[in-house]
Amino acid sequence: MHGTLSTASSARLLLTSEPREMSIPEFLLELSIVVIAVVSLLTNLSVLLCFTQSAELRSHVPGIFILNLSFSNILLTVINMPATFLGVAKGAKPLGDLFCQAVSFAETFLTANAMLSMAALSMDRWVAVVFPLRYSSKMRYRDAYLIVAYSWLHSLSFSLTQQLMAWGGYSHTYASCTVHLDGEKRSQLAAYASFTALFHCSSFALCLLVLCFAYLKVLRVARSHCKMIDVITVHTLILLVDIHPSVKERCLAEQKKRRQRAAKKISIFIGTFILCFSPYVITRLVELLPSVHIPRYWGMTAKCLSYAKTSSDPFVYCLLRQQYRKVLVSIISRVLRQNPYALSIHSASSTLDTTDDNCVARIT
Repeated sequence: MHGTLSTASSARLLLTSEPREMSIPEFLLELSIVVIAVVSLLTNLSVLLCFTQSAELRSHVPGIFILNLSFSNILLTVINMPATFLGVAKGAKPLGDLFCQAVSFAETFLTANAMLSMAALSMDRWVAVVFPLRYSSKMRYRDAYLIVAYSWLHSLSFSLTQQLMAWGGYSHTYASCTVHLDGEKRSQLAAYASFTALFHCSSFALCLLVLCFAYLKVLRVARSHCKMIDVITVHTLILLVDIHPSVKERCLAEQKKRRQRAAKKISIFIGTFILCFSPYVITRLVELLPSVHIPRYWGMTAKCLSYAKTSSDPFVYCLLRQQYRKVLVSIISRVLRQNPYALSIHSASSTLDTTDDNCVARIT
């Protein structure tokens, strides 16, 4: 009898020690997490490097919101993405309960803080474009620090509530340590559902509403400015009778591009927010229904999409702007000991903030 038990336990140990066969979707998800983490880490660190090397960037009030956003993205990349990668690779909890609860706490805090930072950036652009003469009095350093303090308190209140209620743990659906209600705590389903709905309404829904309001107001002002420039351009072309037809065509083409550029930029701001966060948020709300079962691969895919926002934020808010590109070119030139003018030729040729686009440059 004793030999039979030892043989059974040995066989069970051998089965658990065998490597788990990896499917193609899991491999693609793991690869996606690695690529997102590398890009996110490099780009967000580049933004921080630009701030340390440029006094001009540090002098702008919106830089406080960008720094808060970058730090949140970096911590999310360093803490949560490796845990999710291990969860996908192992198909089980990556490490112990205490570690999983800490990672879950960090995810709730950092995600909410990042969303509120994006909302703060959109409000800053709204004030700068709609009230340009009163911007210095409406958006001061003190105001920016108060907004960041509110963002931290808002995020900390939800993450602490989650921790006190013991709602943080490993979720097999998302292969990650996140806010999660164990099957043993189904008596708390009503409170957990209220917490989840309130969290996503006060973070994702609120920030989306602020982004749409602020950037649509900015778009209206940018279009009115572009119309004024278009009228001046048309009058100038009418007066210049002897101007070459190719020059007229080029001016009209630039006129058309100018009208479209503001809309493209704003669609990127709002579109990336919706594309990256809405699948995950909708999935978290739908899973509250008792009769709904979320497929694991869809849950992990939605999670990866939310992580992708950390790698797109530096491009959307910083690295595609001329000021940041100039600083990066200067840093690279010092590292490589080359002429910064030679390195900036290509960057200057593709800049989005040319002198002809002053009517829309301030929206970024």
